[in-house]
Amino acid sequence: MASIESKITSQGQVSVPVRIRRKLGLTPGSTVEWCERGDEVVVRRASKYSSLDIHEAVFDAPPGRKSVADMDEGIRSHMRRTHARG
Repeated sequence: MASIESKITSQGQVSVPVRIRRKLGLTPGSTVEWCERGDEVVVRRASKYSSLDIHEAVFDAPPGRKSVADMDEGIRSHMRRTHARG
């Protein structure tokens, strides 16, 4: 994968090189995601659909309601799995 450099402006803005804009189909107003992966940051075109849109397309019923305690436990469980030392 070739490396392309861009400068950051004093306001924190970055120009996306034309080759990358064409490859990702980015036009003015497009949204990109910045994803941390270890010691790297990956920039990719943002998804056009929300997780709710995808859920509704895959399942017959909308996701069930969860209490704050259920969500907190889900987050704790995910963090334990993701950051477990082994």
